[in-house]
Formats: sequence, C-alpha cells, structure tokens
Amino acid sequence: MKIFLQVLFATITIALLTQCEEPVITPKPRGYPKVTLPEKGFKEFSGDYCNMKFKYPAYAEVQRNKYFFGEEAPNDCWFNLYFPDFDAKLHCSYTPIDKENNIEHLQKQAFKMTDWHTKKANYIDEKIFENENHVIGMTFDVKGPAASPIQFFLTDSLQQAHFFRGAFYFNSQVNTDSLAPMYAFIKEDLKVMLNTFEWKE
Repeated sequence: MKIFLQVLFATITIALLTQCEEPVITPKPRGYPKVTLPEKGFKEFSGDYCNMKFKYPAYAEVQRNKYFFGEEAPNDCWFNLYFPDFDAKLHCSYTPIDKENNIEHLQKQAFKMTDWHTKKANYIDEKIFENENHVIGMTFDVKGPAASPIQFFLTDSLQQAHFFRGAFYFNSQVNTDSLAPMYAFIKEDLKVMLNTFEWKE
C-alpha cells in the first residue's frame, strides 16, 4: 500500500509539473512568395515619338507618360516600361541636349537623382557604359534596401545631341531579399536593352 501511494504521488507530481511548462516554440525559416517568372523574349521599340530604338522584354508594356508629377511632360518621349508580372516600372525620359540643357547639367542631375538613394543604399556601383552603336553613358547598380535598384543615363558619343535616362522601381514595398530573384531576372533583360540601344539620327 505504501509503494502504491508513493507511485500515485509521483505520477500526480509529474503531471502537475508538465502542465506548468510553457510550450516549446520552434522558429520557422523565413519564407518568400513563390514567383512564376515570365517567358524570355524581346520586342523592338521604335516609336515615332522618340528618335531611338532598342529591344525590350516582351513581358513589358510601353506606357506613354504625358504628365510628370502633375505637370505636362517636357516632350513626347517620356514613357514607362511596365512589368505587370512584377508590378515594376522603368521610368524613361529623353532630353535633347542644347544650350539650356547641356551635357554637364544633365549628367549632374542624373548623379544627383541617383545619390538621393544613398540614404538607404549600402553602396552604389557606378560603371561607364558603351555599346557598338556609339551610345555611351553610366549605369548605377544600387545595393541595399533602396527604392530604385538600377538607374542609367545614355548619350551619343559622336554629336552629343541626345540624353536618355532610366530609373527602375518596384511599386510594392517588399523585403529586398524576396525581390532579388525578380530583380536579377529583369536586370539581365535590361542589359539587352542597353546593348541594343541606338539613336535614329
């Protein structure tokens, strides 16, 4: 009887102690939404409202930009390449080089607009660009949680009559790591755009 009472007491004690313990929580690895990447392919951009042509991703849509921050765009050659699969845009603007908008002023503005992202960027990788069509410029690869991960400007090396600027943005505020596969996918196709870029005149 004494042994029975001891076993009963021990069983009740263990049951009470285990009920007081907090549940063990195992942290789950961070998950990101699965993204279905579109099929690769390119279209030819040669709108009559711009004196340039290039190849751009077939999964993008050209959207004319008649207004800029509520005001009328400076000329007809302002447009976006919209990527509906990623809810992202490449904002494109063209400026003819003249006395008022000389090449030094336009380049300074491009650097200034890119430098604005240094507030959140880890660093900006600047590279001189040139393709076989006598198009030169700079590309800016913005590293870190910045709103615009890539920007660039292009001009013509011969006459220096044209200035074209692009700035890529994701419309959603998603973790930078989760956007990385999408950005890498689009970045490769933007390289094709830059390498095939040429002026019509």
